[in-house]
Amino acid sequence: MDDVDIELDELELVAAAAGYHYYNCIARQPSRGSTLKGSGFLSELLSADNDVCREMLRMDKHVFHKLCNILRERAMLRDTAGVMIEEQLAIFLNIVGHNERNRVIQERYQHSGETISRHFNNVLRALKSLSREFLQLPPVSTPLQILESNRFYPYFEDCIGVIVGMRIPAHVPAKDQSRFRNRKGNLTQNVLAACTLDLQFIFVYPGWEGSATDSRVLRAVLDDPDQNFPPIPEGKYYLVDTGYVNMNGFIAPFPGIRYHLPEYRGANLLPRNANELFNHRHASLRNAIQKSFDVLKTRFPILKLAPQYAFHTQRDIVIAACVIHNHIRREDKSDWLFKDIEGRYVEELPDLDDNPDPHLAFQVQEQSASALRDSITAAMWNDFINKWDEW
Repeated sequence: MDDVDIELDELELVAAAAGYHYYNCIARQPSRGSTLKGSGFLSELLSADNDVCREMLRMDKHVFHKLCNILRERAMLRDTAGVMIEEQLAIFLNIVGHNERNRVIQERYQHSGETISRHFNNVLRALKSLSREFLQLPPVSTPLQILESNRFYPYFEDCIGVIVGMRIPAHVPAKDQSRFRNRKGNLTQNVLAACTLDLQFIFVYPGWEGSATDSRVLRAVLDDPDQNFPPIPEGKYYLVDTGYVNMNGFIAPFPGIRYHLPEYRGANLLPRNANELFNHRHASLRNAIQKSFDVLKTRFPILKLAPQYAFHTQRDIVIAACVIHNHIRREDKSDWLFKDIEGRYVEELPDLDDNPDPHLAFQVQEQSASALRDSITAAMWNDFINKWDEW
């Protein structure tokens, strides 16, 4: 038995050595086989073609340089003796764009763990400070996505955007886990987000526990002036899903009627009544928020996991990611991720957390909103029956 134990110890040592070799010589090699490190790695990256830059920095080079210039001109970041702003931002993007650990970034950029952590947090604060400017309501006019479609115009001409509560994996202490566990049993933070039909975020409010209902989070935002939710212009409204109450400024679908796009397939393709027609077109427009989050999570995979950061940092990463998302959308309409999602629906399945909180229903507002929804539905169904337009 002693001989067997010795042989097992030797096998464990060999396995450990093989794993160490793989981690150091293969897994931690920079993209495209680059052998450069530190500032040389970034210089090579920025002089390479756009495909390499997209892979590492999650955006094209001219968009990256524009963001660096904004941070430099507004003194939100400053060049240090050893690390230029370009390298500071690249470090941040490598971490959130690839969910890289500090140790990997140390090796790639040849800085200490403290330096990497410091610059990561500096960039995070700088991007968060841009949120007031980069996350805001666009000019009040009917979106082109509605104007250019007979399916949506003139029925939704007063729609200014869509709202959803999105649950993102969260890492929280054991004492808080019961509050952050959603109905599926996963630890998540509930992120309230509003976006335009052009896939730009208008408002983002992360950090609520995953067990909180969407309507409760929205009501908390609306009741707290410090949250700076953009005022809704008179007569305008957001589209919201079944997790919210139908009220002034927020138009929800008809409850108890099939709603999600996968439910309208095959033999069930055509709507059977006016309420189903309204729900289908409502869901088609509201898919913009699903597209926005799909692009956001594809660009920044750290949002698909629960990073081992303090919770306030996890919350701020969501805001920073949305700021970068909007910056890219404004500066590069041909961005590869946005182009990939054009003209297609993002699969959305019913969410167990989509049930509205009955204690937050406001009857007076609900009656007014219901009258508006009914008038839109009637006009839409009349045209559908008499003109047989595309539905």
